[in-house]
Amino acid sequence: MKTTTSTPLRTLVVGSRLLRFEKGWHVKTTLRDVFQFAFPGLLLIVLSACGGGGDGSGGAGVSSSGSSSSGSSSSSSSSSSSSSSGGYLVGGTVSGLVGGGLTLSNNGGDNLEVDANGAFTFTTAIGAGDAYRVTINLQPNSPVQSCTVSNGEGSVAGANITTVVVDCARFAFVANSGSNNISAYLIDNTSGALTAVADSPFATGANPSAVTFDPSGQFAYVANAGSNNVSAYTINTTTGALTAIAGSPFAAGANPSVVTFDPSGQFLYVANAGSNNVSAYTINTTTGALTVIAGSPFAAGANPSVITFNSTAGGEFVYVANARSDNVSAYAINTTTGALTAIAGSPFAAGTNPSVITFNTTSSGDFAYVANQNSNDVSAYSVDATTGALTVIAGSPFAAGSNPSVVNFTFNGTGFFAYVANQNSNNVSAYSVDATTGALTAIAGSPFAAGANPSGVAFAYFGTEEFAYVVNAGSNNVSAYAVNTTTGALTPIAGSPFATGTGPDSLSFDSSGDFAYLANHGSGSVSAFSINATTGALTAVAGSPFAAGTNPYSVTLPIDSFNPWDY
Repeated sequence: MKTTTSTPLRTLVVGSRLLRFEKGWHVKTTLRDVFQFAFPGLLLIVLSACGGGGDGSGGAGVSSSGSSSSGSSSSSSSSSSSSSSGGYLVGGTVSGLVGGGLTLSNNGGDNLEVDANGAFTFTTAIGAGDAYRVTINLQPNSPVQSCTVSNGEGSVAGANITTVVVDCARFAFVANSGSNNISAYLIDNTSGALTAVADSPFATGANPSAVTFDPSGQFAYVANAGSNNVSAYTINTTTGALTAIAGSPFAAGANPSVVTFDPSGQFLYVANAGSNNVSAYTINTTTGALTVIAGSPFAAGANPSVITFNSTAGGEFVYVANARSDNVSAYAINTTTGALTAIAGSPFAAGTNPSVITFNTTSSGDFAYVANQNSNDVSAYSVDATTGALTVIAGSPFAAGSNPSVVNFTFNGTGFFAYVANQNSNNVSAYSVDATTGALTAIAGSPFAAGANPSGVAFAYFGTEEFAYVVNAGSNNVSAYAVNTTTGALTPIAGSPFATGTGPDSLSFDSSGDFAYLANHGSGSVSAFSINATTGALTAVAGSPFAAGTNPYSVTLPIDSFNPWDY
């Protein structure tokens, strides 16, 4: 399965990694009200999985699909026949792996690199009656995870061994804005159920927003809107426990929103809605500590929301929509120091009360879009690949419904479609995207009905099937649709809408794509669902909803959440 809410052909780095994988997934979902302190709009968050180092320690994971290895077979035989060399092969399955770097060994040798979930087989055959012992030679490092082996020892009894199990721990984290802490959970690799990790919840500052992780998955950060700082933690990748980093919390401006990283993962940025600027930091890759970049904070417009990134041949650029000055501030990033320099022409005019700016790349270049919540339309721009400057597209702004949230994109193999949830008109506007000009044209049947107060649109892909999901904060449910990949039209899935707790905010998918999670702001819990790969229907996981703190916002996992806003 693949999941995304953003440009499927871009490599996003925290928000940044390749979004449309044929096997496995990484996800961007849209989330509502995380920036309640900055503006009453929506934002997007990336979610994925975590882990750590060590040999043979860790917890459960969630299986994805397939596996790859270095110089070895990708699957194991369950038959009793021997290998071509006259011996028997040893193998099993890996689950919960979300990155690279995992290497297994058999009997202290025959090293096998595994880069995906699913079946694995060592290439060296062993004889009948011979012993085997499968161990972790190298733990995953991209991101760091902690994997364990079970059923790893025994003797061959006239058949290939296919029962070795390798589980890689994955954890979920939820910031609780009302109780000033973070709830942490271990994800069950089979059921998707959540179990609170030891010592959870972990203290934060006042009114934390969403949890964000560095590229390695070793460090966690959360902006505290009420105490004007950033809390930083190391992650125990075996247990999921958080430990405050020395010097934490680190000072920010007034009413900081969500922490994001630049595409390189070297620098951390946070928009300060109350002081109208952007705080910037370098990250100590050993300790996770933050150091203020010279010149920080950098001036923005009035009430800046969420930092997003865009990389072109000309460099790396930062953008932030200013909700109260109705424009977009744009900056070039000094890739050596992390300092920001305003782009010529910045700020660029938008509509009234713009939310988060997102990007879409076509064969003709990069285009930027921002939903304007009070003028009920979408501003669209072409992006200068050299300077990062924005130029309004002909026909912009494009009409939307009432109080549109964030513009999300999907790709059908030949063309792009754009979607925006309209919070006050309770529907979703859908558009085809002109790949040459970036212009938007309403799809037949648009807008499509949703529940009350819908937030952003998230997408899931199962082979040729594509599904869209919209969280409805006002009616406490999730609307689900099949996506017509030719026209972009949405058709409600049987059983939709699916019930949640009170005040759900955003839907996030786990790294296998088998499960979806959302935080219920009003009922202090996390709803968990399994996803039917054929129909797209959601089924509550046993034990759901799972208890969280007070007023939770967004469910995140370490990998790829380090920059949820690079489109």
